[in-house]
Amino acid sequence: MPTTQHRVVIVGGGFAGLVAAQTLKRANADITLIDRRNFHLFQPLLYQVATGSLSPAEIAAPLRAVLSRQKNVEVLLGEAVDLDPLAKYIGLRDGGRFSYDSLIVATGSKTSYFGNDQWRDMAPSLKTIEEATAIRHKLLYAFERAERATSEAEARDWLTFIIVGAGATGLELAGALAEIARETLKHDFRHIRPQESRIILLEGAPRVLSAYPEDLSAKAEQLVAKLGVEVHKGTMVTGIDSNGVDYTQGNETKRMNAKNVLWTGGVIATSFGRMAAQRTNAETDRSGKIKVNPDLTVPDFPDIFITGDLAHVLNEDGSQVPGVAQPAIQEGHYAAKVILARLQGKPAPPPFRYFNKGDLAVIGRAAAVANIFGFHVSGLPAWLIWLFIHLMYIVQFQSRILVFIQWGFLYLTFSRGARLITGASSDDSLVGTPPGSAPHNH
Repeated sequence: MPTTQHRVVIVGGGFAGLVAAQTLKRANADITLIDRRNFHLFQPLLYQVATGSLSPAEIAAPLRAVLSRQKNVEVLLGEAVDLDPLAKYIGLRDGGRFSYDSLIVATGSKTSYFGNDQWRDMAPSLKTIEEATAIRHKLLYAFERAERATSEAEARDWLTFIIVGAGATGLELAGALAEIARETLKHDFRHIRPQESRIILLEGAPRVLSAYPEDLSAKAEQLVAKLGVEVHKGTMVTGIDSNGVDYTQGNETKRMNAKNVLWTGGVIATSFGRMAAQRTNAETDRSGKIKVNPDLTVPDFPDIFITGDLAHVLNEDGSQVPGVAQPAIQEGHYAAKVILARLQGKPAPPPFRYFNKGDLAVIGRAAAVANIFGFHVSGLPAWLIWLFIHLMYIVQFQSRILVFIQWGFLYLTFSRGARLITGASSDDSLVGTPPGSAPHNH
């Protein structure tokens, strides 16, 4: 439909894209939000889907529903694959083309296997709903296979879980998995003792949570070790197959057998992000993030804003703004404010500055670490802060209530209501295991 209104196209409905659209609520502009999914995903709680605490719908909100009352926004389902910064349009995989006057790119990031993409099948990552349910399948299925194992060694391999990467996601996964094995499932099986599972964290850096202050990093390691998780630092993974992991530690090359490997390593830019960098001749960092101007625009293209995980933004001290939810929210809000100022003929806002409200990582039941405005908190107080903040940032009110109830039951009973093995898997075969032949490992 032809229009003389200013056209804002937002690619991506994550934290940055959604907040940008909402900030432009009163703008005299036509806004088109395009995402390849029809929902906004609350990524910080994906690990709770992967470990059976929450169902996918409890951490996802349909974008159309969230923005239904905002009359100047249309939401479209489609995957952006092309960008012409001179003709000012983006192209979708299905052939659709959308012109823009202002473009906000908020496509996020994807998991990096550091050039070893062949590991992806053996060691799934945690970035999407599909990956979370695949991990849930993998974890719960491992206990089922162990229950019907024909030898102690086979059962032990199925009950060994290796998590590569000890950032916040790795620690959260390890802590939740330890609680599942030690508490949730401890009475559910007859031939195995889930509480004897080995949960191993492998980290290349000299400490866990390397982005956090050293005292909180040490406290986090202490909390996760208390749950029975083994932490190996200074460890570089060199190979992953269906039976375990090869790694180097110091000058030694080692092997660890495990049927379950999960990847929570680094991230790289999405394919659309990389293509946008090429089309605009923008400089990128090693992970493909686009180096932006102080107003989050691409150099030489003042109508293109890069936000969220895709933006390489520096703090005043020269450190890089982290790729987590809080900066993405602030960047989406800022980009929209710049567009609003332009539309209203007002001076541009001052350069973007990330206001760091703090960092939070939950390790387990009543155990977390938090750096809030420079105050370092751990244990139960940090856990309560984590609960409150995560509930507040869930987009839909009914989801907040449902998640709060689920967390209440989990805290009181250790019960995880979403322990469903769904979807097909290539290793879903117990053929050849005679019934009743599993060893008793009591």
